[in-house]
Amino acid sequence: IEQNNRGTVKELLGSVPFLVTFLSLAYGVNREEGRAIIMVCCSLFSLQSEEGEEVVRGARVRDALTGEEWDVRAKVVINATGPFVDKVRHMDDPEARNLVMPSAGLHIVLPGYYSPRTMGLLDPATSDGRVIFFLPWENLTIAGTTDSPTELTHLPMPREEDIKFILSEIKAYLSPNLSVRRGDVLAAWSGIRPLVFDPNKADTQSVARNHIIEVRDSRLITISGGKWTTYRSMAKDAVDKAVEVGGLGDDRGCLTDGFLLVGGGGWSPTLFIRLIQDYGFDIDVAKNLANTYGDQAPEVAKLAALTGRRWPVLGLRLSQEFPYIEAEVKYAVREYACTAVDVLARRTRLAFLNVQAAHEALPRIMEIMAAELGWDKNRKKHELQRAQVFLETMGYKARTEVRDVNIDLSYQEAKEYGKIFRQFDKDRDGHISIHDLRKALHEMGASVTEEELRELISEVDINKNATIEEEEFLKMMSALKTGEVANSRMASIVQRKRENEQKISVDRSGGGL
Repeated sequence: IEQNNRGTVKELLGSVPFLVTFLSLAYGVNREEGRAIIMVCCSLFSLQSEEGEEVVRGARVRDALTGEEWDVRAKVVINATGPFVDKVRHMDDPEARNLVMPSAGLHIVLPGYYSPRTMGLLDPATSDGRVIFFLPWENLTIAGTTDSPTELTHLPMPREEDIKFILSEIKAYLSPNLSVRRGDVLAAWSGIRPLVFDPNKADTQSVARNHIIEVRDSRLITISGGKWTTYRSMAKDAVDKAVEVGGLGDDRGCLTDGFLLVGGGGWSPTLFIRLIQDYGFDIDVAKNLANTYGDQAPEVAKLAALTGRRWPVLGLRLSQEFPYIEAEVKYAVREYACTAVDVLARRTRLAFLNVQAAHEALPRIMEIMAAELGWDKNRKKHELQRAQVFLETMGYKARTEVRDVNIDLSYQEAKEYGKIFRQFDKDRDGHISIHDLRKALHEMGASVTEEELRELISEVDINKNATIEEEEFLKMMSALKTGEVANSRMASIVQRKRENEQKISVDRSGGGL
């Protein structure tokens, strides 16, 4: 097998294309140790048969990053492409009846104070009959889910009406004195679940509750349905069927039972303590490394940079709110991460936990990956654009839209906020620029970096012209009033300014008694 420096090959004897999540990556690394070849960012171009046969014997695949194509030969081809299985089945037989009915399910992430840390809730009897769950997750709260028919897409977009449906439903589970605000939604994403019709039943509306396996006359094996919690059972059934259909002559069957993922062999509940003692990590960083990488965590630690502080010694964070460190980006590149989205969503959970934090971490992630992979300016621009589009599907677009509200302020409130706007507008040109904001904060005794100034502007800048107009300013204040926006740093600055303006002086003129 001839390989180039990216790991691509001129000819493959077999391959297993899959979407790389951390779990599938762990399986992939295990398979690599077992002499499998792993390719990521590849797409299926066509199925192939031997001349004179009607049996699928391989596929034509394409590298999505370089455009290079090559053939993969195989005794058995397994179609395990989730909601996209019918696209592959139609390559084999354009007249094949669809197996999958794609359904969109939305999840939202809320602050951790919305749920107890050790208790979750599931309600199967909501106002419209859909199931709602409410669970502690990664020190935050995850809630979901909706269930509605959808079109197939690689980038499903969360719908604002679904976000508000979940928020309205969870109000019933919370104390009446706790306000459920739209602005508390830290991230929102929609996933497509493959609800499958059982091909063995005449009833075309009968949806299988578990996974199904179909073997076509061409010997193409399709597995669909199921869920993450049954992935080992699905793997066993698919592999055993492949051995049978392909006549592979292996009586052992699937070996998934008792099979440890890479990193699992040396993991223990106290591994994080050793990482703290040996490398000087913060406790939450050490726990994340131990639980994510298992006995491979020391390999990540070796890539960690010095903080320059007394404690922690190592571990520069990608976001101060979360335990992900820059060393994980370097390690991700060594484990097949090819894009910034791979790091934001498939090696860390940052995009799923807080889309604003992910957006703020993106430039540094890009910088590290560019240095590791030798990206030029054009590649960096392309990666940045692709990551920004992806973050829109994680709730960033919805976050921008909820700020663009009708102004709902009283006359007195609008007059008061208008006055504060003009006090920030140092140049008197109808906009608050970074220069204006820097001067205003200096007068208030605050010192911020240029990056922080840009972030403050972006919180309010709806039309993306790098300044804040008075209408945008008033919309932000209105959105805060209604709860559409919460925890805004810019709003905190305005509130501090407002409080200072309302203070009554107790100084006597002339300083007399």
